[in-house]
Amino acid sequence: MEPFDVFSVRDLRTHSNDLLKDAEQGQLAIITKRGRPAILPVPFDKRLLDQGVHRALALSLFEQRRLTLAQAAKVAGLSLDAFIDLLEPLGLTAVDYPAEELTDELDAAL
Repeated sequence: MEPFDVFSVRDLRTHSNDLLKDAEQGQLAIITKRGRPAILPVPFDKRLLDQGVHRALALSLFEQRRLTLAQAAKVAGLSLDAFIDLLEPLGLTAVDYPAEELTDELDAAL
């Protein structure tokens, strides 16, 4: 997982192109004021228009593996079941285990 790009309010003058580039690639960034997080710019895309800010943010953070399924559901303001239902039409999976890890988990359960 890549860290968020962090920009100070002062950085915006010289690094606004970097911030826009991140947004165009669907990446989130953090803008700080006096060293503290102040703004979380969310890419303005179809997902934002279709889902709204909270759900778009939750989906992006979940997709980038920055939030767990339960955390993303909370950010989206949905129950866990409703958030899982939201993932399928978007082509996202709720659980993403590598095959060998899934086999190990199943073996341990039996």
